[in-house]
Amino acid sequence: MTILWVPPSNEEITTILKASKNVAIVGASDNPERPVYGVSEWLLDHSHFNIFFVNPRINTLFGHNVYPSIADIPEWIDIVDVFRKVADIPTVLDEAIAVKAKTIWLQLGLQDDVSANRAVKNGLNVIQNRCIKIDYNSLILKH
Repeated sequence: MTILWVPPSNEEITTILKASKNVAIVGASDNPERPVYGVSEWLLDHSHFNIFFVNPRINTLFGHNVYPSIADIPEWIDIVDVFRKVADIPTVLDEAIAVKAKTIWLQLGLQDDVSANRAVKNGLNVIQNRCIKIDYNSLILKH
């Protein structure tokens, strides 16, 4: 397998974060015990992003609509932020490619180099095993 994906530098991540407007959080949850809940709440309160939640099992979160799939979001998506198990990443990537997202972001603990290479081949930026909240806080707000 040819390796196409290389971890982006902090400077590259900063550029991606600053240039992005619409973020789809795939695997959104209304359970306050789940990491995605806290990250979602924090991004709503502290980032410049328009946040779109994706989960076919819930309808609203923090007063916002929750969409059954990325394709159902009525806006163009810059970042697809993934809070799903590794086995689900290829399917989420298919959706991200279909909607022409710019970046797929796999949260802490998630890495799939096969999907990352496929994403790069399809023109997406790929960030793996990093938290968008932590990076936004340290690279955007703390600078």
